[in-house]
Amino acid sequence: MNKLSASRQEIIITGHSLHLLIPDPVAVRKYYTDQSPDLAYWSRIWPAAIGLCEFIAARTDLIENKTVLELAAGLGLPSLLASRYSRSVLMSDHIEEAIGIMQQTIEQEKISNLRCTLLDRNNIPHAVKADVILLSDVNYDPSVFEKVFSVIVRFLSEGSMIILSTPQRLMAKPFIERLLSFKCEQEEVIVDKNGSRVPVSILVLRK
Repeated sequence: MNKLSASRQEIIITGHSLHLLIPDPVAVRKYYTDQSPDLAYWSRIWPAAIGLCEFIAARTDLIENKTVLELAAGLGLPSLLASRYSRSVLMSDHIEEAIGIMQQTIEQEKISNLRCTLLDRNNIPHAVKADVILLSDVNYDPSVFEKVFSVIVRFLSEGSMIILSTPQRLMAKPFIERLLSFKCEQEEVIVDKNGSRVPVSILVLRK
């Protein structure tokens, strides 16, 4: 795996100062030349990740002393915040480059209760379990809605609580409506992204 250049950056979330490595956008574009642009989605911090962090910061009771798993974590910003309150956090992604950057962040920040692993959400081993599952902006492609829904139902059936954040995309409305039967909390967070106000929906799901 080629190593992408990345720099340590600070993200402020509701009074929390979080530091993580973020790849240089130019290096990312060069790295993924002639490949699907979808492969580079992991390398940016999206409004839904910030919205999820803001919700977690306000509701630390949901993750305190819990085991937490973040799927399709990208750079792992929500996991970084969760690690301050949870017993243990595992952040995962199916992109090897994402895991490489996450591991560098863990090592640089010396976070003892945070780990990362390569994990394809289409083939999650049954041994992988957690009290709380974090999902941030995973419903951006209708072709994967059915698989994402089945993953959510699997973890709910095993007793996990799921905290999902999503921008309010019209094409994702049917997917979200299917989840409402599991909803125990719902909230809207407004994220300021480069001067624009982006509404992000937060769903807390239980079976």
